[in-house]
Formats: sequence, structure tokens, C-alpha cells
Amino acid sequence: MSAPPSSSAPWSQPPATPPFKKILIANRGEIALRVIRACRELGIATVAVHSEADARALHVRFADEAVCIGPGPSPRSYLHIPAIISAAEITGADAIHPGYGFLSENAEFARLCGKCGITFIGPTPEAMQAWGDKVTARMNAKRFGLPLLPGSEVLRNAEHALEEAKRIGFPIIMKASGGGGGRGMRIVRSESEVASNFAQATREAEVGFKNPDVYMEKFVERPKHIEFQVLADKHGGVWTLGERECSLQRRHQKVIEEAPSPAMTPELRQEIGEVIRRAVSDTGYTTLGTLEFIMDEDKRLYFLEMNTRVQVEHPVTEMVTGLDLVSLQIRAAAGEKLELPDTRPWNFRGHAIECRVNAEDPRTFAPWPGLITEYFPPGGTGIRVDSGVYGGWTVPQHYDSLLAKVIVHAPTRIEAITRMRRALDEFIVGGIRTNIELHKMLLEDPEVREGTMTTRTIERILAAPHL
Repeated sequence: MSAPPSSSAPWSQPPATPPFKKILIANRGEIALRVIRACRELGIATVAVHSEADARALHVRFADEAVCIGPGPSPRSYLHIPAIISAAEITGADAIHPGYGFLSENAEFARLCGKCGITFIGPTPEAMQAWGDKVTARMNAKRFGLPLLPGSEVLRNAEHALEEAKRIGFPIIMKASGGGGGRGMRIVRSESEVASNFAQATREAEVGFKNPDVYMEKFVERPKHIEFQVLADKHGGVWTLGERECSLQRRHQKVIEEAPSPAMTPELRQEIGEVIRRAVSDTGYTTLGTLEFIMDEDKRLYFLEMNTRVQVEHPVTEMVTGLDLVSLQIRAAAGEKLELPDTRPWNFRGHAIECRVNAEDPRTFAPWPGLITEYFPPGGTGIRVDSGVYGGWTVPQHYDSLLAKVIVHAPTRIEAITRMRRALDEFIVGGIRTNIELHKMLLEDPEVREGTMTTRTIERILAAPHL
């Protein structure tokens, strides 16, 4: 195991002058707190925005200022661009951090921030569109030599969809061009299913992303899901910071992530990392981004999409690299030249695992909002908990069900699994249902312990007759 970075390393030291005077965080929950903590260490004042439902939230309490931007439903608060821009202007914020979800990949929001003289902490609107639109991202990937599954351009109608499905070969998967997070995705296994699934995928894309465009790719039945973290500054510096294994997911929603991937070889990591560096550099992309791939049974990687923001699972990369990704993201957005080692690939230190603890029924995954009567997070060596809740807090019904992320770090993967199991045993959340028991069950599964899990592993476990 390589040694942690020295505390005197330039990337670990706050700049002499804070990169911004005041940052507004256009988000809520644990990611809002994560950004506030990074800002505090950089000497930057913070502004929290919140809905009426989040008036007693922790990110409101810990920020230097707070502004209510509307009622509970997201379209009238966290997705209401005029209210967020107004909050930034009245508080004098010179930058906005979007977190993940909500407006984080909205190029028009980023463009409007620029017009108002506010720095958007993320890529430029042009780079976001180039990589955020899934069809355009496939074209970029092809141009730079990233491996691709057989697929289509935007589908014009049901007839065009059928024609493309026959060319690619069943099964195929339809995807929203402007989306992600599993929405607007439909698996199609025969010609008779094409028309109805095209209509459903188009509707879901329009509702979820205000963009009805869908395309299709060849569907791999039991792949691994692996993603690569990239960081770039505005001075030509580009770093690939290794990969994360995200195969444990249900309905395209990630449940457990880890770094590094047990399926990755040093040779493949370096090969893909170099292609990613060239692609990111040549397209002028800056700050954080994540390129997602699937891996087939022959351990071949295929590019899926790029997420042009900080990821929910970024802490596992932080744990194995010793980097503060959010701080570096802020510094890169401010135009600072980052002084990171030119390591290809980055040297990992040990192994990290993250479990997403959600307020939901552990079997049906139905959200479970309500009053948290008691809350005791785990602690001890190598354990980090990113959370935005507390005992006495009522989980609102309007938002994602994520309560906390438990992240562990240990010298080896098996030690990390053991540590995570211990941490989950300590985690107490009273008054509502959570998926903690599901996480414990997953960590005992032979596929998971051996590192051979796929995106179908949770489906197999939940289908077991004894459950």
C-alpha cells in the first residue's frame, strides 16, 4: 500500500487567497454539507438555499447565510432557476456550486450564471452539452478512440427504432439522450416490444429531462459497471484518478460503490486512462467529470456516458487517492493552476467502499419519509459518514431518499468489507425504515466478496425464495 500524500503537498494546502469570496450551494442534504466543509477549509463564505420543507436542515444551520427559495416540491424550489439566481445576487455570491442532481448538468443554468457574472462551478456550458448529451458524447468517444457498444443516433420515430434495433440485434436498451440515473431507459428483447417501449422511453425522457430524444445501444445482460474519475484545470492539466466499481445497483440506481475495481488490471487502467486524458483535454473540459463504462464477461470496457459533475460516490476516490475532490473542483473553477503529480495512473492507497443508506423499504425500495426518532452513525478507524440528517429530523417526501453515505477505508478489500459490516452493525436509525439490512446481506454474498458481482447481482439476491 502506497503512503498517503504528504500534508505539505501543494494540492493539500489552501491557497493564500480564497478562490472565491462567497459560494451559494444550489443543493441540499449531504452534498450541500460536503461543499460547505470544503469552502470552510478554503476560507470561503457560504450561502445555503432551502425549500420550506428544509427550513430545519443541517445545511441551512451550517452555512454562513441561508435563503428560502420556495415550497417543498423541487420545481418550485431547487429547480427554480430565477429564485436561485436571485438568492445569489442578493447575498453577493460570486459563484454557485450545483452539487449533483437538480441543476448540476443543466447547461442553460450554467450559461445564465455566466451572464449574471456568477461563476458556475463545473464545466463550461459548451463542454457540458458536448459530453452531457448522450448521443453527442458517443460521437466524442468514437472520435477519440474510446470503445463503444453498437448503437444508434437519436431515434426519429417507432419505425426508425425498429429498423435500428434489427441492425444492432436484440436485446437492445433505449436511453434518454439528455438524461441519466436510470430514467428513460427501456430494455427491449423482441421486435414486438419496440413500438411500445419507444413511446414509454420518449415520455419518460420528456418528463424527466424536458428532452424527448432517445437512442439505443446493444444490451449486455450481465455487465460490470465501472467509472473513471477525471479532473482538469483551465491550464491544460488533466488527471485520471482511477476507477470506481458501481456494479451493485437496482433499476440503474447505485447501491454500493468501491475503489479500485476488483476487476481492473493496471494495464487496462493505464490504457483507458490515457484515452480519457486525450479526450478531456481536446474537448476543453474542466473541473470534475466521470466517464462511465460497462465491462463484459471478457473484461472488455465500453463507454456509456459522461457525468459532468461531482458524483455521489466521489468519497471512495478521495479515500484511496488522498485528494479532496470538491476543494480541487472549486479551485479549478476559479482558474487556479493545480499542482498535482503527473501520475499515470494514480497510485491507490488501500481500498474504499461506500454504502448508500436510504430511507426506503429494503425489499420494495419504496421511499419511507417520516420522523427520525433516533440517529447514531458509526465511527472508528477508517470510517467516514457523509449525512445531512439527525435525530428529530423529518425526512421530507419531496426528494431523493438518501440519508447517509457510509464510507470505509482499509489496507485490503476484504478488510474494507469487514470494516463496513462492523460499521453497518453500529448504525442506528429509528422511526423509519432503511436499507441497512440489505447492505449487510449484500456484503455476505459470495459474488460480492469475490468481486465478481454484476449489475444483475442485487436482482438475483432479491429474487431468492428465502427472502
